[in-house]
Amino acid sequence: MRRRILGRAPRRRGTQYAAESPPDCREAGRTGSPACAGDDAREAARRGWRLASHVLAAGAAVLALGLGSAALWVTSLGPPPLGKDLAWSTVVADREGRILRPYATPEGRWRLPATRETVDPRFFALLFAYEDRRFAEHGGVDLVALGRAAVQLGTNGRIVSGGSTLTMQVARLLEPRAERSLTTKLRQIVRAVQLERALTKDQILGLYLSLAPYGGNLEGIRAASLAWLGKEPRRLTLGEAALLVALPQSPEARRPDRSPHIARKARDRVLDRMAAAGVVEPGEIERAKAEPVPTGRKPMPMLAPHTADRLVTAAPEKRMHRTTLEAPLQVVLETLAKDRATALGPDISIAILAVEHATGEVLARVGSADWADARRAGQVDMTLAVRSPGSTLKPFIFGLGFEDGFVHPETLLDDRPVRYGSYAPENFDLTYQGTVTARKALQLSLNVPAVQVLEKVGPNRFAARIAQAGGRLVLPPGEAPGLAMGLGGTGVTLADLVRLYGGLARLGTSIPLAERLDDAGLVPAPPPDQTLRLLDPVAAWYVGNVLIGAPPPENAAGGRIAFKTGTSYGYRDAWAVGFDGRRTIGVWVGRPDGAPVPGMIGRGTAAPILFDAFARLGRPVVALPPAPRGALFAATGKLPLPLQRFRPGSLPSAGAEPPLKIVFPPNGARVELAAEAGEAASLPVKIAGGSGPVTVMVDGLPRATLRDRKTATVTPDGPGFVRLTVTDTRGATDSVLVRLQ
Repeated sequence: MRRRILGRAPRRRGTQYAAESPPDCREAGRTGSPACAGDDAREAARRGWRLASHVLAAGAAVLALGLGSAALWVTSLGPPPLGKDLAWSTVVADREGRILRPYATPEGRWRLPATRETVDPRFFALLFAYEDRRFAEHGGVDLVALGRAAVQLGTNGRIVSGGSTLTMQVARLLEPRAERSLTTKLRQIVRAVQLERALTKDQILGLYLSLAPYGGNLEGIRAASLAWLGKEPRRLTLGEAALLVALPQSPEARRPDRSPHIARKARDRVLDRMAAAGVVEPGEIERAKAEPVPTGRKPMPMLAPHTADRLVTAAPEKRMHRTTLEAPLQVVLETLAKDRATALGPDISIAILAVEHATGEVLARVGSADWADARRAGQVDMTLAVRSPGSTLKPFIFGLGFEDGFVHPETLLDDRPVRYGSYAPENFDLTYQGTVTARKALQLSLNVPAVQVLEKVGPNRFAARIAQAGGRLVLPPGEAPGLAMGLGGTGVTLADLVRLYGGLARLGTSIPLAERLDDAGLVPAPPPDQTLRLLDPVAAWYVGNVLIGAPPPENAAGGRIAFKTGTSYGYRDAWAVGFDGRRTIGVWVGRPDGAPVPGMIGRGTAAPILFDAFARLGRPVVALPPAPRGALFAATGKLPLPLQRFRPGSLPSAGAEPPLKIVFPPNGARVELAAEAGEAASLPVKIAGGSGPVTVMVDGLPRATLRDRKTATVTPDGPGFVRLTVTDTRGATDSVLVRLQ
């Protein structure tokens, strides 16, 4: 007993746990025993934690490596393409942005820029409901749509619905790739997020509207709407909007010109989706499904082709050319020219030019009857061709006579055979009217009175005044201006004639024609008033007042349009130019090759087209401006004696008296007006020669009569240009133009 007690291990205070702990099971080789079970569990837990830590560390390393690789991959993609380097179709548009003529890209594609404002709002209601319901909220990627698409793919084994947003589709259009892979989809997602950060929603939508494929070489909704529907997408029916939503999903398979039945089914699926969503009423859906689907492509717009070609040639780097033209009026006048030319014969062409004479803006320009007709030389712009003007220059001859003060609309002239050396002018019908008023002579377009007035005005002065107003009279090389100019013996363009007649409507001032708009406005900008002088206001108003009474063509109402016709020698050109209080229109008819057309005259051929053009403006005729200050209203017998009858040339005074002449002020002088306190400014006029009483006129109005004295004092209306004219009892006259300061 004692030996057993002594053999026990001594118990030490504070070591009870160690005394009760089992021996080391691994050293004892009893690890599987019940006594060692707890130790085994703890060891297993330690090994599990060590393994988990290794896995977590490895996972973190892989994740970090993946994130780093992804970051490097995203960085390697670079900045997103924003479409700034795309080749767009060149577009020539009217003043409202309507396309006149587009041009394909160098690759032969129709890619027209579009914005949200240029498309019918109904289209967007269908587009968002069908393609991207959360377009306004997401940041480029719709996670809900992507998740739904993934679940449907896993459940059905095929793609049931796509998860691409409109932004992702834009990314695909900006960076097209043939392969379809996970990497490609991830690239689209990254690009979509980048696009959302770089652009606004409207800018992204604009890229989709401009780049979405619509079959063949059509890109964007504008090109598609023009080609499939024949109109701009500003106003669409429900069926048309649904068709334009459906086509980009499979543009080649659904092309209406190849597979109209497939296009119809795709359109109807869009409509069914709208019906299921309750976006559109069922009755409207049925009406939309009943709409026909186009079965062929329509031609692109081809309005004002001459203007379009000229603008594009002048600035080929520009992609948008804005003009002052009005597309609806251009359509109307092009149709008018084509219809009338067809009725006149296969070789006849017609040019029409309409302008707003207050600003010089060209509203419509028809350069030929048919641009594509080679027999009519349709690609030649006859508004810019130099042709013989016939009698269309006569209003400016009489206008200078009115301005110089030796003739008035009621002045009598002799229409009788005359001869100027070897030149003997004759009237068009080879008859003579005898004594007529200047008004009647101009309205009936009598040749002899016009030549008599031109001889008094002076051909050189007449040509210089036309050039001063911006018109260009083309004479044969080496030939000086002569009396034949008044009857068409010169060359002029329709554009210059319209500009000059617009100067009459503006009461004597001419401005350049312009048909181009830029961000700053009209190009070229209208110059300040009075910079291009044609006639003084009274003379210009006299001409307009005479021309508004010209006999109208058959079946047309008179007294509304001031107009003049003309026929060139040999029936080669027929003209009619007219104006109301707002617009001026010119018409030319003839053969572009200059061959004669027997029987073609201005009054019978061009004038009816002119009146029809005014009627097709769709706006009421505007009255001419009222008479300016200084206009003289009087019958022939009530006019001052020198104005009652016109006597050609300056008749010499009787006996040894020198010819009548204004000594002071000299022609072209600048004179300072003298005025006493409280009195109006006066101007002294000194004359020499003449026979009997001499009448002094200021701007055509009698102001003084000299019997014995040779000096008169007249009171002009104020500073500016003044025409002083003196005439004696024999009809001799002299005239000067001075500037008063």
